[in-house]
Amino acid sequence: MSARLPLLVRGLRRPPQPPGPPRRLRVPCRASSGGGGGCGGGEGLLGQQRLRDTQAGSSRGQGSQAPPAWDSIVREVIQNSKEVLSLLQEKNPAFKPVLAIIQAGDDNLMQEINQNLAEEAGLNITHICLPPDSGEDEIIDEILKINEDTRVHGLALQISESSFSNKVLNALKPEKDVDGVTDINLGKLVRGDAHECFVSPVARAVIELLEKSVGVNLDGKKILVIGAHGSLEAALQCLFQRKGSMTMSSQWKTPQLQSKLQEADIVVLGSPKPEEIPLSWIQPGTTVLNCSHDFLSGKLGCGSPVVHFSGLIADNDVSLLAAALRIQNVVSSGRRWLREQQYSRWRLHCLKLQPLSPVPSDIEISRAQTPKAVDVLAKEIGLLPDEIEIYGKSKAKVRLSLLERLKDQADGKYVLVAGITPTPLGEGKSTVTIGLVQALTAHLNVNSFACLRQPSQGPTFGVKGGAAGGGYAQVIPMEEFNLHLTGDIHAITAANNLLAAAIDTRILHENTQTDKALYNRLVPSVNGVREFSKIQLARLKRLGIKKTDPNTLTEEEMRKFARLDIDPSTVTWQRVLDTNDRFLRKITIGQANTEKGYSRQAQFDIAVASEIMAVLALTDSLTDMKERLGRMVVASDKSGQPVTAEDLGVTGALTVLMKDAIKPNLMQTLEGTPVFVHAGPFANIAHGNSSVLADKIALKLVGEEGFVVTEAGFGADIGMEKFFNIKCRASGLVPNVVVLVATVRALKMHGGGPSVTAGIPLKREYTEENIPLVADGCCNLQKQIQITQLFGVPVVVALNVFKTDTRAEIDLVCELAKRAGAFDAVPCYHWSVGGKGSVDLARAVREAASEGSRFQFLYDVQLPIVEKIRTIAQAVYGAKDIELSPEAQAKIERYTQQGFGNLPICMAKTHLSLSHQPDKKGVPKDFILPISDVRASIGAGFIYPLVGTMSTMPGLPTRPCFYDIDLDTETEQVKGLF
Repeated sequence: MSARLPLLVRGLRRPPQPPGPPRRLRVPCRASSGGGGGCGGGEGLLGQQRLRDTQAGSSRGQGSQAPPAWDSIVREVIQNSKEVLSLLQEKNPAFKPVLAIIQAGDDNLMQEINQNLAEEAGLNITHICLPPDSGEDEIIDEILKINEDTRVHGLALQISESSFSNKVLNALKPEKDVDGVTDINLGKLVRGDAHECFVSPVARAVIELLEKSVGVNLDGKKILVIGAHGSLEAALQCLFQRKGSMTMSSQWKTPQLQSKLQEADIVVLGSPKPEEIPLSWIQPGTTVLNCSHDFLSGKLGCGSPVVHFSGLIADNDVSLLAAALRIQNVVSSGRRWLREQQYSRWRLHCLKLQPLSPVPSDIEISRAQTPKAVDVLAKEIGLLPDEIEIYGKSKAKVRLSLLERLKDQADGKYVLVAGITPTPLGEGKSTVTIGLVQALTAHLNVNSFACLRQPSQGPTFGVKGGAAGGGYAQVIPMEEFNLHLTGDIHAITAANNLLAAAIDTRILHENTQTDKALYNRLVPSVNGVREFSKIQLARLKRLGIKKTDPNTLTEEEMRKFARLDIDPSTVTWQRVLDTNDRFLRKITIGQANTEKGYSRQAQFDIAVASEIMAVLALTDSLTDMKERLGRMVVASDKSGQPVTAEDLGVTGALTVLMKDAIKPNLMQTLEGTPVFVHAGPFANIAHGNSSVLADKIALKLVGEEGFVVTEAGFGADIGMEKFFNIKCRASGLVPNVVVLVATVRALKMHGGGPSVTAGIPLKREYTEENIPLVADGCCNLQKQIQITQLFGVPVVVALNVFKTDTRAEIDLVCELAKRAGAFDAVPCYHWSVGGKGSVDLARAVREAASEGSRFQFLYDVQLPIVEKIRTIAQAVYGAKDIELSPEAQAKIERYTQQGFGNLPICMAKTHLSLSHQPDKKGVPKDFILPISDVRASIGAGFIYPLVGTMSTMPGLPTRPCFYDIDLDTETEQVKGLF
C-alpha cells in the first residue's frame, strides 16, 4: 500500500476550510493519482478538521511519531480488499467495482478519503451532488437510477440527518446498501445472518478499533451507547451483544445518565455531546469512543477538553476506518454480483396437482391452480432481477443480456416434439411437450424448459381453439397464454402493415412527382439545414454514390436515389391481420379519389404468416433482427432487381416496433415448471417453430444435464423437416432426441377410418377396439419414423392415451413403432394425471439422449432451388416427382438471378396429408407434387414454394369458437376458451 494514508492522517490536522458553493452534478469521479478533486467544493476535503488538536493530542499523546494502531487496521482492510479484487480480476479482467455516493449539501469532508481509499483498493467512485435543499422524492429518484445501473455495486448516502427517512433508506437495493441501513440488511444482522448482509461500516469500525487498537476484550463489558439513532444504534447493539457485552442505549437527555455513565466500562458517543453534560460524569479509566461525526450526514461532533481516559478514539479514526470498511463492502458486493453472473443451480418449488376424475375442462383446471408469481419463478431458475420485465403477475419478458452472462455455460439437451400427419381428432403435441417437462422436473428432479409458439388469435376464435396444452398438462394461466400475451403478434402486425403502407405510398408518390420534387421531399431542408438520414446515407453507399451533402448530387444521382421504380405487379408484401377473415383473401386497394387512380389487387394474410414473424423466430440478436428486417424483399423494380425494406427506409422503424417482441415470454406449467412462449409461425405456410432465442436462452438456463423441449408444428414431414433444415441451420443447435406423438384414434383414421366432423359424436370405429384399423394406420407412424431417421436423430414415440384405447391397441402401436426403428415407444397419461403420467416417457427421452445424435441436414443449400424442392418431395413426402407451373419456374429463375438460390426451402403445403391432397391419408404413393408458385422470404432466410392451392388467410366456419367465449363482468373471468 502507498504512503497515502499517513498523508490523509496529516490532512485531518489541517484547519477547516470554507465549503464550496452547492452544485448539482452527476459525473463519475474516477480515482486518480492526483487525489482530491471530484465534486462539490473540493477545497481540502480532509482539511475540514473539526476536532480540536487538543483532543487529538489527548487521544495519542503529544509528539508521537509512530503511526497509530488504527492506521495499520485501515491498511489491513484496504490491502485485503485489494487482494480480493485482484483475484476476481484474474478471471474477469474488465471487472472494476463502482461505489456511488449521493450527496445533498456542501460539506464534502469524506469525499477525498473515499476517493483515495478507492484508488488504493482499485475501485471507481461516482459522485452525485444534489443541492442542500433536495427533497425526499428527488433523493429517491437518484437512488432508483443507481439501483438500476448494473455498473454500480455499492451506494452510500451523504445527506442531512433529517433526510434519512424510512422511505429514503428502503429505496436502496439491499444488495447495493454497503452502509447496511435498509431494513432487510438490519433484519438479517439481527437474525444472525451477518454473512448474508452488509453491516454498518461505522458500527464495525467501533468494534475493530476497540478490539485491535485499544486492545479491549469486550466479553462481559458494560457498554453505554449515547446519542446513536436508527440503523447505527441497532447495529452497535447487535454487534456488542454478539461479543458478549452488556449493552445499554441512551439519549443525552435521559434521566439517570450520570449514573449510567459511571457504571459503563466503555462509552460510545453516537452524536454531539451537549455543552451542559460535563465530561466529569465519565469515570477515569473508562474507554471512550467518539463516532459523533456522522460521516454520512456531514454533521460534526463538538470538541472535547483534555480528559485523561484509558482510551479515547476520535471521530476521525472511526470515519477513516469506516470508509475503508465501506470499500471492503463494495468489493464484497462486486464479488456477489460476479457470482450471480455465473450459472446457478435451480431452486425450483414445483406446484402440486390434485387431478380429478372425470377430468374437468381445460380452463377449469387452469383456474383451479394458482401460479407462482413470475418473479419468484424467475429467481428459482437463476434469472437476475434486471433480466426480466414483468407483465402482470404471471408472465414476464426475458432480456437477451442473459446470453452474454451465460455465454460460457454448456448447453443442455435439446428435444423436439413432432407428430404423425394431423387429423381433426388431434394428436396433442403441445400436451406431450408440457407433460414431458412436468415429468422431468416435478417428478425426476431434472431441470427442463418447454419452448412453445404463441397461438394466433385466428384459430383461438375459429375452430382449433387455443394451444396451451390440455388437461393436467397445460401452460397457465391459459387465457393469458391464448389471448394477447405480451403483445408480440400485435407488434408484428403493426410493423408488417407499416411496411405495406410504405410500399404503396412510395409507388403513388413516384407516379405523381417529378424527380426534383420527389428528391426535395425525401431530403427536406429543416431550419435551413438539409441532410441525409442515416438510412439514406446507407442507400447512397449501396448505389455507389460517395457523397454526403444533399446539395451536391447531380440530377442523375438524385433520380437514382429518389426512385425505386417498383413494379406493382411484383409486390409480394401483403397486409396482415390476426383474425380469420376469408373476405380479405383478395381485395382492391387505392379506390379513393385521393389515391389519384392508383389501385391494384392485393390481399391480407393471417398475421403469423408475415415474414416478420419468421424473422422473429429465426433471429439470434437485436442486431441480427434489424439486418434481417432490412433484407426483406417486398417487390422487384422495373429492371428486375429486388426492392427491400432497407430501400424504403423503414428498417429502423420496424426494429423500434419489434424491440420488445424479440424478448421471449416466461410463463409456467400447471406444476410450476418454466415455459418460454415466443413466436408463432404456422407450419403449413411458414416454418412452424418457436424462436431460436427462446431455445438458446433455455439451453443455458437448464444447465448441461437439463433438457429443453420444443415443439414443431403439424406432422414430422412439415414442422420437423423445417426445424432441421431451416431452424437448425439458423441457430447452429443440434437436436439430441425427437419425440414423435401419435394417438390410437388418429392412426385409425390413417388406416381408413370414417371421416370426422367437429361437433358430431365419434363413430364406433374410434370408440371401440379395432386392431386391424390400428395396424393399417401405423403405416403413417412408420413413415414419420423413417423421415426422422433421415436426419440421424434418435426417435421416441409418445402414444397419447385416451380412455377409449384398449391395452391391445396400445401394445400394438408401441410394438410396431419399435420395429420401425424407434428407440422406444411409451404410452402417456399426462392429460389425466399430469407429469406423473409421463415419467416413463421422460426416462426414455433421457436414455435416448445419452445415446448421442448423428445429426445431418437433408440437403446441401448450394444445390439449385429445383433440386432442393425435389429432394424434400421425394425423400420426405414420398412423391414420384415434382411439377412446376410456369409462374413457379419464372420465380425460381428470378430468385436465382438475384442471388437467392442458396437459401433453404420452406414448403407451403397442406398439413393433412403427406401429399398435396388433404383427403389422402396414410402413406400416399406415386404422386406428382405440383408447385404452383414460389416466393422468397429473404429476411427470414428461405425460399417457400406453394404446393397446390394454399391459402395464407384462414376463414371462419359456420359455428366458430367465439360462440362459446364470454366474460363474467362481475369477476372478469374468461369463459369458454379451450
